[in-house]
Amino acid sequence: MLLIFLAAAIGGCASTSLRSTRQAGSLVDFLYPKATAAPEMTPTVTELRPPVRVGIAFVPGSGRNTAVSEAERMQLLERVKAAFSAHAYIGKIELIPTSYLRPGGAFDNLDQVARMFDVEVVALLSYDQVRFNDTNAAAVLYWTVVGAYLIQGDRYDVQTLLDAAVFDVKSRKLLFRAPGTSQVKGSATWAGFTEQARAAQSQGYAQAVEQLIPQLQGELGRFRERVKSDPQFKVANKAGYKGGGSAGWLAALGALGLLWLGHARRRA
Repeated sequence: MLLIFLAAAIGGCASTSLRSTRQAGSLVDFLYPKATAAPEMTPTVTELRPPVRVGIAFVPGSGRNTAVSEAERMQLLERVKAAFSAHAYIGKIELIPTSYLRPGGAFDNLDQVARMFDVEVVALLSYDQVRFNDTNAAAVLYWTVVGAYLIQGDRYDVQTLLDAAVFDVKSRKLLFRAPGTSQVKGSATWAGFTEQARAAQSQGYAQAVEQLIPQLQGELGRFRERVKSDPQFKVANKAGYKGGGSAGWLAALGALGLLWLGHARRRA
């Protein structure tokens, strides 16, 4: 009777628990830490000089991100890098470790990093991940009977949002952005809950990046078309680059079309 009473008491506390943990890196908090209103942007002409040198980095969070290590972040950035490297007007691409960016560092910090890594455009990945923990009452009945290792009891729900915002460093203009989201649901034994929930958080970032990449590819293509007629942009090639400015971007698009046509003919 005593064992049953203890099991019920523990179960009563656990079955009603609903906890959540959140990890976030805000683009607004990083670039505009002291702003109380939307910043006023002065209309300027942004000059792009293909091949454009690009840096990619995660926005620093307010606290330590225990779900994803720096090594895992760099692996995620490698996958984002592939989306940029597919375009002929993109030059070298640098992956910037988060340690080079300070929380609330603003554009001054971004300017320092751009000079250090010799890049002109920076893609900043902000993130917001929430993990909800919900202890299932069904698991409580068996904690003291057959052991926590055998019964799937604790449930978790991990929701992840990634957003890639691409800035021209010199003009501080937002060129375009692309989002990616994911939701991972699962359950784990009481003893293995922490380990499996952390793995689910890593999986959430990986799935969000998978969704972000095609969005980013689409935005890269639309931006390439937009600069051809937008008076706010000027395209001037670097010395030795023969892409032909915006015309070169059109040629690159035509080359991709010819490759696709040749592939289609071979399949036919």
